Amino acid sequence: MRDIAVHTGRPLTFRAPCVKKIALFADVQNLYYTVRQAHGCHFNYAALWAEVSAGGEIVEAYAYAIDRGDAKQQQFQQILRNLGFMVKLKPYIQRSDGSAKGDWDVGITIDVLDAAARVDEVVLASGDGDFDLLLDRVRAGGAQATVYGAPGLTAHSLIRAATRYVPIEGKLLLR
Repeated sequence: MRDIAVHTGRPLTFRAPCVKKIALFADVQNLYYTVRQAHGCHFNYAALWAEVSAGGEIVEAYAYAIDRGDAKQQQFQQILRNLGFMVKLKPYIQRSDGSAKGDWDVGITIDVLDAAARVDEVVLASGDGDFDLLLDRVRAGGAQATVYGAPGLTAHSLIRAATRYVPIEGKLLLR
């Protein structure tokens, strides 16, 4: 028996497969200190980009850092830009008591909430438990929320709030 094609008179339409839209947010200070403490090395942003983009199209990507103005840091920021991140900087502020200020939590929160309505998945690279309520809101709005964080140094509340937790280890490390 042969297959017979029947023309219905309607034009044939082909749909491209739906590609997941992803927004990526990297808390540079948190990643630097937690990865250094957990593994004694640096975080591999190129490997993060490759892993996340394997799951869909990164349509927005932000890296939040503190600007100390030194050449080595500026070179690192350029590497992030070359990967595809928009680098957002805050000035480094040294207080009179010796402590420092350079917190991006509010800025990250605003950008995540803005992006969540436009994407299928929000990826947050941070272990900061202050973002647990943010991820609850992202998920309530219908987007997936993935967290990349250093094992043992990522807040349990953040892990619970995420759709998926990915420990930073293996190829995500620069040794």
